[in-house]
Amino acid sequence: MVLVLNPRTKKSTIVSIERDFQVNFPQYPQYSPSKINAAYTYGGVKLLSQTLDRYFKIPVNTYALINMGGMKSIIDQLGGVDITPFLSFDYGDYSYKKGVTTHMNGDKALEYCRMRYDDPEGDYGRQKRQRQVLTAIIKSGADVQSLLKPTFLNSVSSQVRTDLTFSDLTQMAKSYRAGGDQLETDYTHGTGFLLPAHQSGRAAKNQRPGPPGCWPEKSSAG
Repeated sequence: MVLVLNPRTKKSTIVSIERDFQVNFPQYPQYSPSKINAAYTYGGVKLLSQTLDRYFKIPVNTYALINMGGMKSIIDQLGGVDITPFLSFDYGDYSYKKGVTTHMNGDKALEYCRMRYDDPEGDYGRQKRQRQVLTAIIKSGADVQSLLKPTFLNSVSSQVRTDLTFSDLTQMAKSYRAGGDQLETDYTHGTGFLLPAHQSGRAAKNQRPGPPGCWPEKSSAG
């Protein structure tokens, strides 16, 4: 996901990148075309940032890689999040009921984000739930300050990688806090298709970029 924080307009935008989105890597022609999620595998954060800038004109100023355990720890540190499920389903050890607001701890919120195959919207539905949980975290307001405690940062250091310093995190919490009050979400739009058989080993299903304007204009700001 790409998170755009705009201190001038005091707005934030979260955009999910479809993992099967078709891209080409000029630096790796032998792997092109491929899925955009392969960028990190081939060239790490640098190639992924270059690819996002090339296809969507989004300058990536900084990054954070958070594994599942790290997300669970962040939610628990905040004391949980309130989520109103978009659909009813059972997954793992939990049951979720559509339209019923539920206070979820880290583990329950994580399982809510993970389910894919029972969602009629497939991966798009999972992305929507992921954005919903991230939005709840951002809108936690003052509670976000608890994430900046050195003891907590040390406890999740093995589960989170970022190029932000502690000073950067503190400044962002102060400068962008108001942006959480005006938060919009979206996702990449495109057309699904199957690659020819000789390319199916690399990417069985991809997406062509959608028409101009399929991304919110504010997404290029930051």
